Amino acid sequence: MRFAKLAAGLAAAAFGVVLAVSAQAETTMTFAGSDAVGSLLDRQNKMFTKLVNERAKGELKINFIEGEALGSDVQVIEQMMQNSVQLYGDVVGWYNNWVKDFAILNWGFTFKDKAQVERFFKSDVYRKLADQLQKEHDIRILAAAPTQPHDLFAKKKVGTPADLAGLKMRVPEIRTYLLLWETLGTKPSRVTWGEVFLGLKTGVIEAAEGPVSAAYAAKFYQAAPFVMKTDHLISTTHIAINEKAYESLSPELRKIVTEAAQEAVGWASNEANSETEELYRKMAAEGATIVPVDTAPFAEKARAGVEKMEADGVWSKGLWEQIHNL
Repeated sequence: MRFAKLAAGLAAAAFGVVLAVSAQAETTMTFAGSDAVGSLLDRQNKMFTKLVNERAKGELKINFIEGEALGSDVQVIEQMMQNSVQLYGDVVGWYNNWVKDFAILNWGFTFKDKAQVERFFKSDVYRKLADQLQKEHDIRILAAAPTQPHDLFAKKKVGTPADLAGLKMRVPEIRTYLLLWETLGTKPSRVTWGEVFLGLKTGVIEAAEGPVSAAYAAKFYQAAPFVMKTDHLISTTHIAINEKAYESLSPELRKIVTEAAQEAVGWASNEANSETEELYRKMAAEGATIVPVDTAPFAEKARAGVEKMEADGVWSKGLWEQIHNL
C-alpha cells in the first residue's frame, strides 16, 4: 500500500513537472501597431501573427493588440524599448523621434516612387540607421518595405500651394511633419490618429493626410470629402522586435519570426499596388471627390525648405540629396 501511494505520488510529481515544462516551453509575446482596424498595416500584422503562431507549433505565441489599445505609435515604441511590448508593426518614419535621420522618410517629395523607396531600404544609408536603432534603442527591424502614397484629405478643394494658406492641418507626433506642413503654408495641429475623424467632423481641423488604406479605414473622406492625389509621401511599413526578446528566442524561432515578418511586409507592399486604385473608386462611389493635382509646385515649395531643415539639424546635411538621387 505504501509503495502504491509512493508510486502515485511520484507519478503526480512527474506529471506536475511535465506540465511545468510544457507551460515554460511556450513563450508569449505582445505585438502592437496603432493603425486603424482593417487597414492594410493592420491586416499585415494579423498575417504575421497567424504565420508565427502556426509555424511555432506552441513554442511561441504572438498576442496581437489592434488599433490604439496600447496608445499612440510613440507610446507603443516606448513600451517596446522597455520590452513590455515585444513586437511593433507600422510606419518606419516614427523612429525619427530617436534616430533623427529617419526624419527624411517624413519629408514630402523626397522619393519619386516606390522603386526609389525600395532602393533606400537596400542601401547602406538605411542599414546604418537600422543598426543605430538596434544598438542604441534595442529595436531590431525584421523587414521593411514601401506601401502606398500619402494623399491630402480636406473639407475644401486644394489645387495649388496657395490653397493651403492658413488651413488647419492635422499632423502626427513627428516633428518633420509639422515642419513640412508649416513650410507648405498650413497651420498644423497635433492630433492623434484615432481622433482625426472627429476633429474633421467638428471643424477642429480642416485637413489631414495619410496613406490611402489607413485613411479609408478611418473614414477621413466622410468628414473631409475632397481627396487630393498629392502623393507627397510614399508610405512605408515594417515589423520590428525588441532586441532582448529576439535574443531570448532559439535559432529556430528567430528564423520563423524573421521569415514571417518578411512575408507579411512583402504581402502588404504588393497588396498596396492594387488596393490604392480600388480605394479611390470606393471613396468616389461613397461621395468623395477625387482631385488630381499638379504636384510640381508643391514639390518646389517643399524643396525650398530642405536647406533650412538641414541647417536646423532635423537630419544630417546632404542626406536629402543623397536619398533623392538614389
